[in-house]
Amino acid sequence: MSRTLLLEIGTEEIPAYAMPGIIAQLKENAEKTFTALRLTYNEVKTMGTPRRIALIVNGLAEKQADLSKENRGPAVNIAFDEAGNPTKAAQGFARGQGVEAKDLVTKVGYVYAMIHEAGGKTVDLLSDTLKGLVDGLTFPNNMHWGDLDYKFIRPLRWLVGLYGDEVIDFETANVKSGRISRGHRFLSQGDFEIRSADDYEKACEEQFVIVDHNRRRDMIKNQIVELAESKGGKAQIEEGLLEEVLYLVEYPTALCGTIDDKYLKLPAEAVITPMRDHQRYFPVLKDGRLMPLFITIRNGGSEHLEVVQHGNERVLRARLEDAQFFFDEDRKKTLEQHGEKLKTVVFQDGLGSIYDKTNRLEVLAAYIADELKVSEQDKRDAIRAAKLCKADLVTGMVTEFTELQGIMGREYALLDGENPAVAQAIDEHYMPRGAADGQPKSVAGRIVSLADKIDNMVATFSKGLIPTGSQDPFALRRQALGMVNMLVEAEYHISLSGLVSKAMEQFNITDAKTQTKLQADVADFMKLRLKNVLSDADIRYDVVDAVFVDVDDIYSVTLRAQAVNEAVKNGMEGAIQAFNRAGNISRKEKAVKAQCDEAVFVDDTEKALYKTLTEVSGQVAEYVSQQDYLGAVNALTRLSSPIDSFFDAVMVMDKDERVKNNRLGLLKMVDQLICRIADFSKIVLA
Repeated sequence: MSRTLLLEIGTEEIPAYAMPGIIAQLKENAEKTFTALRLTYNEVKTMGTPRRIALIVNGLAEKQADLSKENRGPAVNIAFDEAGNPTKAAQGFARGQGVEAKDLVTKVGYVYAMIHEAGGKTVDLLSDTLKGLVDGLTFPNNMHWGDLDYKFIRPLRWLVGLYGDEVIDFETANVKSGRISRGHRFLSQGDFEIRSADDYEKACEEQFVIVDHNRRRDMIKNQIVELAESKGGKAQIEEGLLEEVLYLVEYPTALCGTIDDKYLKLPAEAVITPMRDHQRYFPVLKDGRLMPLFITIRNGGSEHLEVVQHGNERVLRARLEDAQFFFDEDRKKTLEQHGEKLKTVVFQDGLGSIYDKTNRLEVLAAYIADELKVSEQDKRDAIRAAKLCKADLVTGMVTEFTELQGIMGREYALLDGENPAVAQAIDEHYMPRGAADGQPKSVAGRIVSLADKIDNMVATFSKGLIPTGSQDPFALRRQALGMVNMLVEAEYHISLSGLVSKAMEQFNITDAKTQTKLQADVADFMKLRLKNVLSDADIRYDVVDAVFVDVDDIYSVTLRAQAVNEAVKNGMEGAIQAFNRAGNISRKEKAVKAQCDEAVFVDDTEKALYKTLTEVSGQVAEYVSQQDYLGAVNALTRLSSPIDSFFDAVMVMDKDERVKNNRLGLLKMVDQLICRIADFSKIVLA
């Protein structure tokens, strides 16, 4: 037999950001706990609203499964004396296992205690179990209340524990469990009784609480879509905002409000940002243009919606009035004129102002444009965008609504009559702003973005502030990952060390030791991001290690990884073994240079290997110039047979020093050519 178990934890309103993690954590803890207790169940569900966290276990067995196990004891020759009587060792082991010594069983030279433990009643275990599940939750932030030495994310107000229709008694933080829950703060009668765990969701809904967050999410989304369509538009529903609103309400009802037409003359983002990020409203668009409407979710029913609508409109109007004021004030100057104020804004301690940074970005943008061999127009646009890209930081609009950095720069640049490509680059250079954001699409945007990110990285690393653990205050990991993805997506070949050198030049970093360390730190930092990208692309981990012999050209690394991954998958074990034979012996002799003299060759296999090496070197160079790394790998496999023949015919470590060094030099030449593509010694062979 089985019954449904319910645990409801009632609290003050929990912050929306914390709810998904809490719900997932409770489910995981419950599954582990019931498995450890040998209690079978059909399904564990967790759900929640701002004021409650609920656990429902369907089909929880009324009795633990019986436990049978064999515990091994001492060896037979230690457990029994010559007469076959149990020794003190056997008696002590038996006593510890709760059995008689005469009941010990002999198997494969050892004695075993056969333990059988009958399962207990589930109801007898649940008090401690439910209390443990409540007390075992952990949170990003905790609160104390009253004079209790108890921590929880918000004060506990009620607890419900039911197994079927039976109350499970337990107490924590001076709150005793029962069958009494609380309904919607304003719509319900207050406290209400839950007769059985199976009635929970229905009983909550009767008190205007939709406790299942997945159902509540669908309700919210459907209501928003239907309401927007009824107004002839389409709601812009961001998943992050939807998730936040989901955990702000217990009984959702969508309503539509209006926006004064005069505010639609502002740039769309200047209206949408206060609406979405500050008021949690969903904008409505038609043909990609903002309509004078917004949709919000009320935590309640449909009564008196016009009153709620009016209140929301009034609050939004005040926000948009601020936006209008800041916009009007900002437009009294051009974006370039605003940029002069950047001289008063510190970039980083000891690294000058933001204005100084824009000067560096202009130089870096010109350098990157030349390295990428872009058109003169793209270069001019990138340099101009670099000069203006930070100017909006000191505008009133961005000071008030920081989420608009870059976006308002783009809008102000367009209003100033700047080239649209310049305006687009100003916005794009911050990309990606987050995990869900894309990469810059314009050439100028990519150039300024690369310049900004490498400048940030070198500046921060030069101060010794390399991200460690979870500490990354300047979001350098996101920026480095953005650089990797951008270079790969745009198929850009550019030297990472060259970028770092140019950035260091702008900071007047001239000490050779410091330069070397900075180069190594940046390269190592970028390697970790690149490794993640390659892993996500299903590149074998050993292939990733193999191609990391050189990561200076990030895009080329990804091409080499794909080629080597494909070649290894298709089978080249013999070639890899030959490559490794050449590398293993030659790398040990560090004093020998990668060179050889044909006149010193003694055996025909030496000549044959050198001849093939010469031919393959030319082929590899040609393939690499065309970015055909699979072709280069296939060309390298031609060396396999000559290498094997060489080792079969000659002794590398010849008594004649000249012959020995010549052979080692030849093998070093082979190894260096192979390592232009990958270090195949890193490949794990089956």
